[in-house]
Amino acid sequence: MSRRGRRAVLPPTDFTAEPPLAANGLVVTIVNKAGHGKDFAFSDLPVPEPMQRSLATVFAAQQGRWTSHYSATAAWNRLKVFADFVSGLETLPDDLTGLDAAALKRWRLQNISTNTGRTTLRVVHRMLRDDPRLSEGPVAEELARRVPAPKPVRKSYDEEEREHVLLAAGRQFRAAWLRIRENSELLERWRAGALDEGSHDWRLGEALDHVARVGDVPRTHLPSGRQAITNRGLLGGRDIEHTWGRLFLTPSELTALAVLLTDRFGWNLSVYDRMPAPTRAPSVAESTNVTYHVTVEKRRAGNGRWFSTENITDSGAGSPGRLITQALQATLHGRLLAAQMMPGTDLLMTARVVRQKGGRRDMDRPPAVGPLVFGVSGVDGKSWAIEHKLSGSPFRQIRRTTVTREGKPLQHTQGTHESVYVLPDQKVRQASQQIFEDGALEALDQAQKIFFGGHLAQGPDPAHGQTATADCADETTTPWPAQDGGCGADFLLCLACPNAHVHPGHHPRLALLHEHIQGLRSAMPEERWNQRWYAHWQRLDDLAEKVGRPSWAAARVRASDTDRTLVDLLLKGQLAS
Repeated sequence: MSRRGRRAVLPPTDFTAEPPLAANGLVVTIVNKAGHGKDFAFSDLPVPEPMQRSLATVFAAQQGRWTSHYSATAAWNRLKVFADFVSGLETLPDDLTGLDAAALKRWRLQNISTNTGRTTLRVVHRMLRDDPRLSEGPVAEELARRVPAPKPVRKSYDEEEREHVLLAAGRQFRAAWLRIRENSELLERWRAGALDEGSHDWRLGEALDHVARVGDVPRTHLPSGRQAITNRGLLGGRDIEHTWGRLFLTPSELTALAVLLTDRFGWNLSVYDRMPAPTRAPSVAESTNVTYHVTVEKRRAGNGRWFSTENITDSGAGSPGRLITQALQATLHGRLLAAQMMPGTDLLMTARVVRQKGGRRDMDRPPAVGPLVFGVSGVDGKSWAIEHKLSGSPFRQIRRTTVTREGKPLQHTQGTHESVYVLPDQKVRQASQQIFEDGALEALDQAQKIFFGGHLAQGPDPAHGQTATADCADETTTPWPAQDGGCGADFLLCLACPNAHVHPGHHPRLALLHEHIQGLRSAMPEERWNQRWYAHWQRLDDLAEKVGRPSWAAARVRASDTDRTLVDLLLKGQLAS
């Protein structure tokens, strides 16, 4: 069964797939997922014909990697860069076998310093490694050398930048939505017979009915061969907003809608080309909220994982589903006209172009239906940015902003979320610096609390006071002062104090205490031991490491009766201050 539940149909028994490489060995045809082919002529490359054929062969071997002409064209452009490099060598090799390691080293040095160059190296080397003649020797070793990943340059919007983009998109789409909704209500009243025949609104409703059925306002053919808008005074003008724009979005307005959807849901730009109109989910005793089933197509996810369904609820103004409701209302007449002109068409992102363009160039995107186009292209994004005086197409940055704001994968894996969106993002890195600094300081503070904080001494100092675990240099500067003066710390905490001095005379007692605390671990619940004894044991263990394990073990044997008595009192808490 296919992903959408239709039984797969087997091809005819005599079916054979056309090979991507033409018989002449110089043209490669890449077929995208829609079944459209695109030819790449290797005879155009500035290298000898044998090398053209070899490059065509390794390029054709990549057919299984690509589901779009976009991917194939990107690889083709990088292969042309390589061909230009080869054509500039002092001695032009006749074929790939004529390349030596020195030439490939020059090629690497020429590209390794930039992100674009590194990507070119990765793509070209992957293709060249498919040539069995380059599988051994110095050339193979050079092709197998690791190419560093591109340096992170991606950056999400800060809040001010994001608000600026959303304000532009929101104003444009809301104005279009209100315009279409107002005209749609008038059209519904006309079709319901609720308007007085011959009145201004009735005549306008009649014109709107023509727009909905044809995609344009009524026009009169002039003797000169040109067309004029019929009843221009009734419509209020000849601009788009007063003519067919009353019921249809323009491509720019559709782009504004896509910006808002990307900010809300984090969808990739390519998703909009084939997104079906969302359907309403069945509800029980629900009259105010509407839940939509939205199908998201992600072809890079691999076969069998292209489609996912998201449930989005419109529960009122400000809810995620409210934007879906408005999108359905704004594209309603475009979708109805598309279904009328080509039955079965029901794509959400539908717009009406100002003028129809001849010839279809992008075979990866759905074809236009009459004056209607579907989805949003990269060119649309750049044009929209220029229109609103932005530095560039907002889609990648606004999507990155949404993903980092949500803090979880959206239509991609956890690995992609971390490696592509979070870790390389400059804004995330800047925001994380303080977090990392705070975490490091906290870790340092914790380490200082559970490690020996005093000093190792060669012998006792008469000027130091004695405690049960160490000698104290100055109890007036203690980290744990008592309310009535002096030190208020438990004797076990002495080893955490910078005023503590431990000499060999303390070692037997402390080694015995270390052993007894370790023994308590098996005699009491782990959680309780961790809470009461772990920090003290860790501090003694650190001290044992500083003294030296052999010396520590030897000192344990020298423990006296006085040492045993003090350790027993310490464990019972009878020496706590």
